[in-house]
Amino acid sequence: MIPLQYLLRFLEEDAPYGDVTSEAVIPENVNAKAVIIAKQDGIIAGVEEAKALFEYFGIKVSVKKKDGEEVKEGDVILELEGNARAILLVERTALNIMGRMSGIATETRRLVEKVRKINRKVKVAGTRKSLLRPLDKKAIMIGGGEPHRFSLSDAILIKDNHLALVPLDEAIKRAKAFSVYKMVEVEVESLNDAVRAAGLGADIIMLDNMKPQEIEKVIEELKRRGLRDSIKIEVSGGITPENIEEYAKLDIDVISLGYLTHSVKNFDVSLEIVEAF
Repeated sequence: MIPLQYLLRFLEEDAPYGDVTSEAVIPENVNAKAVIIAKQDGIIAGVEEAKALFEYFGIKVSVKKKDGEEVKEGDVILELEGNARAILLVERTALNIMGRMSGIATETRRLVEKVRKINRKVKVAGTRKSLLRPLDKKAIMIGGGEPHRFSLSDAILIKDNHLALVPLDEAIKRAKAFSVYKMVEVEVESLNDAVRAAGLGADIIMLDNMKPQEIEKVIEELKRRGLRDSIKIEVSGGITPENIEEYAKLDIDVISLGYLTHSVKNFDVSLEIVEAF
């Protein structure tokens, strides 16, 4: 569950001085029943977060579809009952959270299933290309994907700009000395650097922006040198829903895509008032 205080920041942004329309038009003592429904088929996510926000404002919530469940167009996800002003205050924030998270979860599930049909050992992961990271990472996991790093504090990943400042061998040496508990991952863009990183003791190599044919050559060379079994291989960069299956055919461990979060298409959910009293 995402911390409530994090979620309330979105609502404070949407209504910094209250919902002036509802306060002007709707009497304070009017109550209502409402439903949130799916307007398309997919994987629903953000239910826990929406429930927490509505309950914070005293709304009674009945969950009809849980996070991770498949929904069809027209399915009721939540039933709400309580003060009408409070329901409308939370409405757009809750729908925005559910819409984004469900969009990510739905697309993640689709790509995970694509990959699993070809290679069940390969995991589909997100990246840090997101400013709504807690929500986006949770949505990826709901969709069956891997979150990858939540933040710069979680794991050591030596990237090209690190290597522009420190040589590869020195960077790996320092990283491994920094903490015996953290895995050391190195982003490389060539066969030679991949083999060097593996030989220097990296735990994971990320083959960045390489075509499947180039990756295949790296894997063959690692196997020839007896290094493949001691290292995990991640591929990233330029991977799309259209070509992901080509990468899934390879002897790799992880496919990471910024696409899951930076190109998300919102899932359509709607709140409808069904009764006032």
